[in-house]
Amino acid sequence: MLKKAPLFLLLIVFFIGCKSTKISRNIDKKLTTSFFKNQFTGIYIYDVDANKVLYNSQGEKYFTPASNTKIFTLFTGLEMLPDSIPAFKYAINKDTITIQGTGDPTLFHPYFKDSTALKMMQKFKKVHLITDNISDKRYGPGWAWEDFDSYFSAEKSAFPIYGNVVTVSKQDSLNVFPNYYKKRLKITDKGYGRKEYSNSFYFSKNRTRETEIPMIMSDSLLLNLFNDIIPNKISIVNSSTIKPSTIAYSISRDSLFKRMMEVSDNFLAEQILILASSTLSDTLNSSKVRKHILENLLKDLQQKPRWVDGSGLSRYNLFTPISFVDVLTKMYKKYPQEKLFQYFPVGGKSGTLKKWYAGNPKPYIHAKSGTLGNNYNLSGYLVTNSGKILIFSYMNNHYLHSNNAIKEKMQATFKWLRDTY
Repeated sequence: MLKKAPLFLLLIVFFIGCKSTKISRNIDKKLTTSFFKNQFTGIYIYDVDANKVLYNSQGEKYFTPASNTKIFTLFTGLEMLPDSIPAFKYAINKDTITIQGTGDPTLFHPYFKDSTALKMMQKFKKVHLITDNISDKRYGPGWAWEDFDSYFSAEKSAFPIYGNVVTVSKQDSLNVFPNYYKKRLKITDKGYGRKEYSNSFYFSKNRTRETEIPMIMSDSLLLNLFNDIIPNKISIVNSSTIKPSTIAYSISRDSLFKRMMEVSDNFLAEQILILASSTLSDTLNSSKVRKHILENLLKDLQQKPRWVDGSGLSRYNLFTPISFVDVLTKMYKKYPQEKLFQYFPVGGKSGTLKKWYAGNPKPYIHAKSGTLGNNYNLSGYLVTNSGKILIFSYMNNHYLHSNNAIKEKMQATFKWLRDTY
């Protein structure tokens, strides 16, 4: 039996090699069609159990990643945040509590509706709130200025509240969240949004779709919002004689990560990096945490990315397909598959992939998409019919086709991989 073992291993290697060649020929043939001629495409596919690269076309080249950047943000959160989110740091002196923000985005958030901070504040006569412990600007580098009132451009802050947006919906009656803006919202014949330099919101009387409009965050706004709930308790301070050092915790980190990845929430992604920076120092600085991750936990990446924000909203970001596969592989090897896959949108079932990459009879794609004008990328995990796990990154930049046309080409490749490997 021992003499036969090397031959058996050689047969396995030969079998995998033949399949790899078949994959290369099939995908190469697709990429040489006229459809791909005037765009930039990179594909990298890795069989994690066989430790073999099955396909590489421009995998080492840099692409605009869009929301694929959130894969690096997820990795950061998993590596640096505890099981429950650090809601804030606090110190108590008699009837006064001093609270310092950590960037927790869940307080009164339209989806999470966490009230950890409010419950703590209600126990004290006075609340001192420290909000100036952040060095990040309200927007990330390279964000488009004209998106100031778009739902995906909520401002970053040390002490977020209500998701830093005004949420408006209309069914039988008009619902405005936070309630502070219900009497301040201007109803118009058409359109919705906010004035560029003030928290003056307007909403069409004919609009029925729930709409989120970013607020301009400031200390005075925070006071107004809290005074609307717990009057005459809150004051903003720049420093305290007692340093807030005890940590209060809010929701499970898993629910935060899942929401961020599933609906590709830019605000949550940015705040996750700010939260992670709170574990390094009292000064909240997302740039510092990105540098920490790249220089320590990801120092072995084959190509160092230009990583400028948590969400991927900036076109300054530059990542390679290989880098995404490297990070996806690190997570796959460290965390149980069932736990890891729960964070990602599922093809044909959930989030940004609900209408694409459906499996029959079961899902086979667990991945993060990334979309900007003329850019569409998908990176994640593909489960073949034979049960193998392929880790992939398929990136498309600078095309003039429709997004759906790009997705159709990608879907055909993924289905072929699922069925033949």
